[in-house]
Formats: sequence, structure tokens, C-alpha cells
Amino acid sequence: QVRLVESGGGLVQPGGSLRLSCVASGFTLTDYDVYWYRQRSGGLREEIAGIRETGRIIRYEASVKGRFIISEDSGKNTAYLQMNDLKPEDTAMYYCYTSRTSWGQGTQVTISS
Repeated sequence: QVRLVESGGGLVQPGGSLRLSCVASGFTLTDYDVYWYRQRSGGLREEIAGIRETGRIIRYEASVKGRFIISEDSGKNTAYLQMNDLKPEDTAMYYCYTSRTSWGQGTQVTISS
């Protein structure tokens, strides 16, 4: 079955860190560009980071640049989003995406004291 499964979300205080994981099954993740998106409550889904199949970074959205890091582990067929210095406005459902798959269920990130 071709799919992506996100995990690693949770409740964190402002200034904290989380690492999200995106495990691919049924295909080789590093054969595709991989993106992380987020969707705040009542908002649109927005692209926040992308990495090429070559491993080159495509982009970071301005509000996460310098705080978030996208990476991949080909041996684990997994992509990651390391999120540091988290802010309340980072609260959202986070999704990973490739052109090979449909949207997964996402993982909820909540930043609150």
C-alpha cells in the first residue's frame, strides 16, 4: 500500500522542540520531492518546507526559516521535520506530501504554556 504516515506531534511549551516523522511505505521516498505542510484551525493548508529527491532543500516558508529543518533518512524511508523555538502560532496539523501519494492523516502540534 502506497502511503505516508506522519507522527511526532504533541503539546509543547513555547520555545520547545519537536521532531516530526513521515514514514513512507510502498514506494521509495527519496525518489520524490518531499514537502511538509501545515494547516491551522480554520485556515488553508500551507507549504512550509520542501526537499528535492537529490537532498537539496527546495525552500522554507519565511516564518519557519532558521527554526525548522527538513531532512530524510533513505535507510528508514523516512522524512523528518525538526522544529525548534516553537511558537504558539506554529500550532497546526502537520502533513507530509509527495506527488506519489494522497494526503495522510497528519500529526497535531500544539504550542501552549
